[in-house]
Amino acid sequence: MSRRLLLGYGLLAAGLIAAPWVLDAYQVDVLNSVGLYVLLALSLNLILGDAGLFNMGHAAFYAVGAYATAILNTRLDVPVLWALPAAGLLAALFALLVARPVIHLRGDYLLVVTIGLGEIVRIALVNDVFGLTGGGNGIFGIARPMLFGVKIRKPEQFLWLIWGFVAITVFLFHRLEQSRFGRALTTLREDPVAAEGSGVDTGRYRLLAFGLGAAWAGMTGSLYAAKMTIISPESFSFWESVVVFLMVILGGSGSIPGVMLGAAIVVLMPEVFRDLAQARMLVFGLVMMVMMIFRPQGLLPWRARRFRDGDLRRARADRAAEAPAAAGGAAGGAPP
Repeated sequence: MSRRLLLGYGLLAAGLIAAPWVLDAYQVDVLNSVGLYVLLALSLNLILGDAGLFNMGHAAFYAVGAYATAILNTRLDVPVLWALPAAGLLAALFALLVARPVIHLRGDYLLVVTIGLGEIVRIALVNDVFGLTGGGNGIFGIARPMLFGVKIRKPEQFLWLIWGFVAITVFLFHRLEQSRFGRALTTLREDPVAAEGSGVDTGRYRLLAFGLGAAWAGMTGSLYAAKMTIISPESFSFWESVVVFLMVILGGSGSIPGVMLGAAIVVLMPEVFRDLAQARMLVFGLVMMVMMIFRPQGLLPWRARRFRDGDLRRARADRAAEAPAAAGGAAGGAPP
């Protein structure tokens, strides 16, 4: 991670720490919404940005996590934060189940299938599947989360919870990006044929990326349910998937800081232009159109890691130092 990026994260953390003392309760709550959408966009970025899979039904996994938490809490009295990993696991299992037959599809074909998946989940929720989802009315009375014996109910308390989870997510996803798994996903995104020729099991890695992204979306849905205390199918419509997809594309597909910036812009721009009433969507659409024409790669696009001449010289020196030792070991092991 570069120093510039660390500085940017540090400034963001400082701003969030100061926010409750500078902003009013409504503005802090808007920051909470930004944090939830950052988590959603980062989870989709694993699927769309890293693996290159067009997914326009991401709200389905978000809904699975939210409803799993709501059902566990209201019917079994499971604390919300204890239900969070269960929500992620159920969303991942659901994603693997539905993605396995279609994961070989690419581009627009996979996009159409995921749109259908999102609508199937929404309609199932409206129809009150197994009498668990509450139909069109949704589920009421979800308990507030408890952390270290403190019930989280105020906007500033949710600020620490949501953005703390964002910080953990950013750290883990940066580590994942630099891992063998992350490099395999990057190769898969750039050239699937070359990735397969290099020994990457493309089907397996696509499924893993799909499942991991869905798990994070499910845990985000758990936080959303805890914050709202009420959920309904309207919160997980096709438009929700479109908005999250837009965040990833706008910020820069495959770029963690870019996706975070895209999420912030998409959430905050309607608030900035709230006084323009209906015209604010016209302004928003115009900005998106200009972006797609003049900067289609996004605001902060993904950049391949660059190596300096000094790195190359050090690698050659290390290899030259290891060569005599290897030769001596081979000579010592040879028969007289």
